[in-house]
Amino acid sequence: MTFTQKKQLNIIISLLIVTGMGFFFKFYNGLGQEWFNNSGAAIFYEVFWCLFAYLLIKGRTVIIKISLGVFVITCVLEILQLWHPPLLEQIRSTLVGRLLLGTTFSWWDFPHYAIGCILGWLWLKKLDESNAKKY
Repeated sequence: MTFTQKKQLNIIISLLIVTGMGFFFKFYNGLGQEWFNNSGAAIFYEVFWCLFAYLLIKGRTVIIKISLGVFVITCVLEILQLWHPPLLEQIRSTLVGRLLLGTTFSWWDFPHYAIGCILGWLWLKKLDESNAKKY
């Protein structure tokens, strides 16, 4: 297996783990359900997008740019939740639309986006370091 293939495999495995945890948090029923369903899931949402971007964009120098870019884009998406044109409402009426765009603006989401992007940045650095050590 080449270096690139190994790196991509590690990213895909990470994406599967993060996606599973994100859905677990999003649909969790129990103590602290509101936090898990909203804020906790938002952290995994950020890490997912950091990993997904890293799968598509190559290079060690892009790790911080990816994390910052994901943070900015998701903050813009959060602000867009204040806007309710018919097209966005139609998209938000689907499960995928709700998961990707959200439905309700909350200032409390921004710190969780920051936490998720910091964890995403750390995850990408760790992936990069572990891949570099093997080759």
